[in-house]
Amino acid sequence: MGFVANMVSLFLYFMSVMFFQYHTAANTLTNFMGTTFLLSLVGGFISDTFLSRFTTCLVFGSLEILALALMTIQAATHHLQPEFCGKSSCVQGGAKFMFYFSLYLLALGSGGVRGSLAPLGADQFDRRDPKEAKALATFFNWFLLSVTIGASVGVTAIVYYSTTISWLLDKAAIVPQNSEPNPWEVCTVTQVEEVKVLTRMLPILASTILMNTCMAQLQTFSVQQGATVMDRQMGSIKIPAPSVPIIPLAFMSVLIVIYEYLFVPFARKITKHPSGITQLQRVGVGLVLSAVSMAVAGLVELKRRNEAHKTPPNTISIFWLSFQYGIFGIADMFTLVGLLEFFYREAPAGMKSLSTSFTWLALSFGYFLSTIFVDIINAVTKRVTPSRKAWLSGLSLNDSKLHLFYWFLAILSCLNFLLYVWSAVSYKYKSEEKTDFGELSGGAERETTDNTQNSLAPMLASLATAGSEQTTEGENENK
Repeated sequence: MGFVANMVSLFLYFMSVMFFQYHTAANTLTNFMGTTFLLSLVGGFISDTFLSRFTTCLVFGSLEILALALMTIQAATHHLQPEFCGKSSCVQGGAKFMFYFSLYLLALGSGGVRGSLAPLGADQFDRRDPKEAKALATFFNWFLLSVTIGASVGVTAIVYYSTTISWLLDKAAIVPQNSEPNPWEVCTVTQVEEVKVLTRMLPILASTILMNTCMAQLQTFSVQQGATVMDRQMGSIKIPAPSVPIIPLAFMSVLIVIYEYLFVPFARKITKHPSGITQLQRVGVGLVLSAVSMAVAGLVELKRRNEAHKTPPNTISIFWLSFQYGIFGIADMFTLVGLLEFFYREAPAGMKSLSTSFTWLALSFGYFLSTIFVDIINAVTKRVTPSRKAWLSGLSLNDSKLHLFYWFLAILSCLNFLLYVWSAVSYKYKSEEKTDFGELSGGAERETTDNTQNSLAPMLASLATAGSEQTTEGENENK
């Protein structure tokens, strides 16, 4: 559905947004289509020689999603689009690179999936079983039928919505002809604008999900490290492994006070911002530190694992975990408070509870994403590693590759930070006169003053008129 719907819409996109002349738009589309089907050979070759068909579909499917995301960003961002020039192609510079890179990355991803998907489905049938061999004979018919139905929906329903009804949100405030503006059928303009505000904040929310995935590892694998394979003795006291998270909590308890009474006043003098630094800057600092925390966690686990493999085995102190916990505690302090303040200040007055709840929604998605990552990492590494053993399997952490998983999250966190920077730079704060401080402390006074001025205006105008009339009468009498 998505592929075919895009194909029939790209020609118009090339002409109306990228300002190609019609013959250039046609050639660009046909070259793209030809490349897509040609690259299906790449997917078929890789799935037969280097990777399994399932892994090939995952890899090239991910490239396809990335390409669609890049194309969406360019289609939604005006400064990544050319100005009309009257030439056969107006796109230049970085916009041109992004355009062709995302377009042919889409061709690579789509072609790779197309070359390995049908064989992957056919592989599920046992040809030695007469019953399944018979089913295999009809599989490709059903496969083609599925593609046909998907294409039909793509060129009808999806194209209809994208060209006629569209998505966005202003239409929700338009009253259809011969109808009443009922509350659950038509929205007010204010309600539409409030939803737009929340929509603009969603990329910021999405950028913090991966950080919460990192936090999930500290609450699972790191606790397992401390419980089974590290020295928990401190003098005559043996520290319970579940008590290790006290380290970030202790850091946060101390650092919040230091931040509030030392850092904020100092930063306030430099930036002139009431909070010292903006909410999005706080979130950005936290995201950077979460990546550092995962990198440090990988180094600590590598040291622990090397010591455990010595003869005789050696254990390191549980306090080595304090490095990754401490760094993440600082990260959490910056990000969590920054998000809460950001959502509260930026949300419309009637949606502040809902918007601050988005912070906990990011936590929820982070934990779910942790489960997905663990399952995918195990499924992929079990197939591609020489030992045929998953990174995160077995009964003992000494036989796992937990440090590689930590570094994988660190790399993803760095990439996620780049996306966050793009989202934060493009975000526009509410105007200062609409800040919550003004709403809470000065809003009522301003409203009262405005109302008073409004009520006095007619009286002042009448007095001024009367005064001018009296002056005129006096002048006439003098004359």
